[in-house]
Amino acid sequence: MASDKKPRRPRAETPKGFRDYFGAEVTERTDMLATIAEVYRAHGFDPLETSAVETVEALGKFLPDVDRPNEGVFAWQDEGGDWLALRYDMTAPLARVAAQFRNDLPSPYRRYTMGPVWRNEKPGPGRFRQFYQCDADTVGAPTVAADAEICGMLSDTLEAVGIPRGDYLIRVNNRKVLNGVMEVAGVLDPSDPAKFADERGIVLRAIDKFDKFGEAGVRALIGAGRLDESGDFTKGAGLSDEQADIVMGFMEAKRDTGAATAARLRELVTGSALGAAGVDELDLIATLLDGQGYGADRIVIDPSVVRGLGYYTGPVFEAELTFEILDEKGRKRSFGSVSGGGRYDDLVKRFTGQEVPATGVSIGVDRLLAALRAKGRIGGKAEGPVVVTVMDRDRMGDYLAMASELRRAGIRAEVYLGNPKNFGNQLKYADKRESPVAVIQGTDEAGRGVVQIKDLVLGAKIAASASLEEWKNQPAQVEVPRAEMVETVRRMLGLGV
Repeated sequence: MASDKKPRRPRAETPKGFRDYFGAEVTERTDMLATIAEVYRAHGFDPLETSAVETVEALGKFLPDVDRPNEGVFAWQDEGGDWLALRYDMTAPLARVAAQFRNDLPSPYRRYTMGPVWRNEKPGPGRFRQFYQCDADTVGAPTVAADAEICGMLSDTLEAVGIPRGDYLIRVNNRKVLNGVMEVAGVLDPSDPAKFADERGIVLRAIDKFDKFGEAGVRALIGAGRLDESGDFTKGAGLSDEQADIVMGFMEAKRDTGAATAARLRELVTGSALGAAGVDELDLIATLLDGQGYGADRIVIDPSVVRGLGYYTGPVFEAELTFEILDEKGRKRSFGSVSGGGRYDDLVKRFTGQEVPATGVSIGVDRLLAALRAKGRIGGKAEGPVVVTVMDRDRMGDYLAMASELRRAGIRAEVYLGNPKNFGNQLKYADKRESPVAVIQGTDEAGRGVVQIKDLVLGAKIAASASLEEWKNQPAQVEVPRAEMVETVRRMLGLGV
C-alpha cells in the first residue's frame, strides 16, 4: 500500500558554522579588497587565483588545528581514489604553484590572493568554518629586506582601509632568536636537531599560550607541568628554574627602543650563532623600515609576539589594533590582532627537495571589517538604487528609458517590477531597498512633460520630526521638467551637476 506520508520539505537553514552575507556587508568587503589590492599592486605584487580545491597531499601536514592532526579540512575521495580537500589557507596552494610553475615564474615571485578558505573546526561565536583571507607573499628572496617590505606594505594597507596611525601597531619577532634562546637554555642542539624535539615542542606550545595562561602558567608548562582549575594535569617540558628564566627572559625582553630591545636579546643569545643571526635580522629590518619612515609609532621589535613561532623559520610579524571596543557584556577590551605573517623557508621544499625562501602576510578581512564597524568608520548600511515607479503599465518602455538615462549618468537605478496597482507598496519597496530617491511620472505628468522627484531620506526625516513650517520650507517632493530629471536626482544625491 502506498504511503500517504508527504515528503519532508528541506529546512531553510544555513549549515552550522557558516553564514550568509547581504547587501552592505558584501559591498564593504568588496571595497576593502579593492583598496588592499591597490596597495599590493603599488608595491609590485601580482594577483594569483588558485582553485578552491587542492589534493590532500599538496596541503600536507600544515593543518590549522594542531590538536586534531588528521582533521581540520573538508576532504573527500574522488572517483579515482585521490583525496581532495577545500583549501584551509592560501599559503599551501602558493607552495604548490611555486613548485609546479617554478620554471615559468619570475624569481623572486611576488603575489597576492584573496578569497574564501574553509576549516573543519568547531564553530563558536564569531568563529566560522568559511571566511575570507587576503594574503601577500614573496617567494625566492632570502634577504630580510623582503620581510621589511611586507611589514611596510601591511602598515600602508591598514592606513589605506581606514585604520589611522596610532590605532594600530605592527610587532616583529624572529624564530631564530627563540631558537638561540633555547640553545642557550639547553633544549636545542644545532648538531642534532632531533634531540630535545619533544621538549622544544612543549616550550613552543607553552609560550604560544602566554596571553591565555600568563607568566605563571607558561613557567609551569615549560617546567614540571601545569595543573588547571578542573584538576587536569598537562605534562611540562621539564626545564629547570634557570632554564625557564632564560626562556621567560626572551618573552620579557622588550625595551623602550628597538636598539635597547636588540641589545637585551643579544645578551640572552650569547654563545648561539643562530640566535645572534636572528638579532642581526631584526636589527636590519628595523634599519630598513626606519629609512622608509616607518617609525616606532607604526612598527616595533617585540619579542612577546609568539603566535606562529612553531611554523615560521625567521622573522614573524603581527598587526594589532590598539583601540578599545566594548564586548558583548559592555566591558572595554582591546580589539587585538587582525593580521599575521612571517618567513617560512621550508614549505616549498616539500615539493622540490630544495629550500626556497618565502615570506608573507595574511589579513583577516572579516575581523578588519568588524573593527571598522566597531569604530563607526563604515556604516554597515548600503544606499539602495533610485527607484523609478510605475504608474501606467502601458508606459513601461518610458520608465525603463528613465532608468537607463540615470544609469548612463552614473546613478544606480531600477524600475519597480512588482504589481504596480498599489502605489503605496512601491514606496514601501523603495524603503526596504534603502532607496534615497523615487522618480514618479503618471499620465498627467507625462502629458505636461514633467516628473515628480521624491527625496525619500528627507521625507523620512520630515515625517519623523519636522513641524508644518519646516515641511513647507523643505518639501521632500518636487516637480521638474522631464529634461531636468537627471540633474535634480544628482543634486538630491549630493553628486553635484
